Amino acid sequence: MKVDRAQPSDAGEIMTVQRAAYVSEAQLYDNAHFSALSEPLDSVRSAIETEVVLVARLGPRIIGAVRGRVDGVVCHVERLVVAPDLQGQGIGSRLMLAVEDHVPPSVERFALHTGDRSAANLHLYRKIGYEQTREERVADTLSLIHMEKPIT
Repeated sequence: MKVDRAQPSDAGEIMTVQRAAYVSEAQLYDNAHFSALSEPLDSVRSAIETEVVLVARLGPRIIGAVRGRVDGVVCHVERLVVAPDLQGQGIGSRLMLAVEDHVPPSVERFALHTGDRSAANLHLYRKIGYEQTREERVADTLSLIHMEKPIT
């Protein structure tokens, strides 16, 4: 497996992996309206051009992706996705740690959020050093767990 920066030509395949990965989240929350499931191709392309977007490749196949959006001293980590048939094999961890190596030196901490029912996500983020900073109720069936990790 190789992790590198995404290219604009990767947008379609990233979108495909993203939609496949988010199906289980949509089922978990009984919500088919996650923005990750309907994000337009132009939006994915735009993220590749303006943010830190990394992909994991197995041969020519994109098997995972993650985005880092830098805002001042904070890098907001978003859209971590791994192909469903390869989840649980450390690909998400590799992508998360790779984001840390691709941000400008001005970044002091990483921030992200995930749903309160997403146990695997929460486990991964805690394992690699993220700590919960707050919980935000956004709907009757969803609370977001906000987490941060300082640069060490």
